[in-house]
Amino acid sequence: MDALLPAMLLFGLASGLHCAGMCGGIVAAFTARRVVPIVPAARAAPEWRRQLAFNAGRVLTYALGGAAAGALGGAAQLMQGALPVQMVLFVLAQGVLILAGVYLLGAGRLLARFENLGAPLWRRVQPAAARLAAVPGARAAALAGMLWGLLPCAMVYAALATATLAGGPAQGALAMLAFGAGTLPWLLGAGGALARLRAGPGLGRLRAAAGVLVLGMGVAGLARAEDLRSAVRAGLLCLG
Repeated sequence: MDALLPAMLLFGLASGLHCAGMCGGIVAAFTARRVVPIVPAARAAPEWRRQLAFNAGRVLTYALGGAAAGALGGAAQLMQGALPVQMVLFVLAQGVLILAGVYLLGAGRLLARFENLGAPLWRRVQPAAARLAAVPGARAAALAGMLWGLLPCAMVYAALATATLAGGPAQGALAMLAFGAGTLPWLLGAGGALARLRAGPGLGRLRAAAGVLVLGMGVAGLARAEDLRSAVRAGLLCLG
């Protein structure tokens, strides 16, 4: 778990470019939206506070998903024995990271197909998210962010697959909080900064570098699979 949190933070930072590409327009529109508040000016939340609330809601949704993923992974390990299930989950998670890296490099679309799984739910919640985004105040912004956190995203799904390794609901939630924190620098500055990057070759280069980083994380993880098997076996022998 100690190694998982910094790895998830790094993964979030690398995949934040993809998230900014998907959500950057949403965030920019959210920032540029000028709704005349019905409440007195003294009670209207500053724009920076609404931005923070919006992204806090999004990351909270990731954390709730991480809790579910961690619970699922932990239950699977308890029910079927530590070694085989933990190894299968570990290898699958590293494979998903490799697919995510290839996807960021633009060389594969297999992971993107999983985004279609969340499309039916997103079609139902998107209108409510848009309405909440137009309401002044940090509370409405946080609720809008929670709903926008359900936007189908290959990188989020890859992070959730990795969160199954966390060992339990609390650990899975922390893992996804770390991932969400990694995406914040890109999405908090997704307005003008992203527009400037799109105008030149910078965004493509950064995305390629992120793809190489995520791909390397997955390959390095698979290289450690044998070490993991030895460690788990040693732990089981100690318990016996």
